[in-house]
Amino acid sequence: MRTHIALLAVAGIVTFQSAAQAETAASSNRLTAALAAQPDAAKARFAYRHPQETLAFFEVEPGMTVVEALPGSGWYSKILIPYIGNEGHLIGADYAIEMFPLFGFFDEEFVENKKTWVTDWTAEASAWRNDNGAPVSAFVFGSMPDDLTGTADRVLFIRALHNLAHFEEHSGFLTAALENAWQVLKPGGIVGVVQHQARDDKSDEFALGDHGYLKKSFVIDRMEAAGFEYVGEIDINANPNDQPADDDVVWRLPPAFQGSRKNPEAMTAMKAIGESNRMTLKFRKPE
Repeated sequence: MRTHIALLAVAGIVTFQSAAQAETAASSNRLTAALAAQPDAAKARFAYRHPQETLAFFEVEPGMTVVEALPGSGWYSKILIPYIGNEGHLIGADYAIEMFPLFGFFDEEFVENKKTWVTDWTAEASAWRNDNGAPVSAFVFGSMPDDLTGTADRVLFIRALHNLAHFEEHSGFLTAALENAWQVLKPGGIVGVVQHQARDDKSDEFALGDHGYLKKSFVIDRMEAAGFEYVGEIDINANPNDQPADDDVVWRLPPAFQGSRKNPEAMTAMKAIGESNRMTLKFRKPE
């Protein structure tokens, strides 16, 4: 009798493991399909951005509600929408409109257009989905709707923290964004960070965000101060060839090529470096 019960227990474990393995395989295949469907221009950047490994590390899965900070023209959104699927939900989150004049290079028309970004981006991103793609919505950091509280499984800050840190002293933009990340996440939810990383030997002044780079210790300190637990990191997006001088900015590198677009020799040198050195960190909201 005991042997029979033991065998049934083992069979149950095996069945559970098999089901879990099948679900994991299906999720992986779905992500592979979403990546394969991307245009060649996007695929050309996979070697630097490693979206499959990055999203796997952040434990993003079909059916989840995912908040993507600064989604822009949708490089990651166009992967996430088919991957998380119509049972999921993608929420874009842009910088507060008050931040944009601080950059110093956006004209009045651009800033004025930001007033309708939530509806404009939602309409644009909705055109990226088909019947099986995730529905989309959006909000602005510092003005998150109350009904989004506790609804998200994942929040992704992919190359989005440096500007928030740079302008933090003006109106607490980084603080507000991390507060919203905490509010929107379910207990146990994960925050994924991919960020241009300054070497530890660089000065704190260099790593304030205006050069595009932040130190890993700064990011971890700010995330923990916001209540998140540091889970770990992977080096999949690291690039040791990126060794900026004190007066260098991250935008000198691909794809921006700031300062070298009219200088073929300088552009070739930047291409040889590749995209920036990036930390890839995972945090969790305690349950």
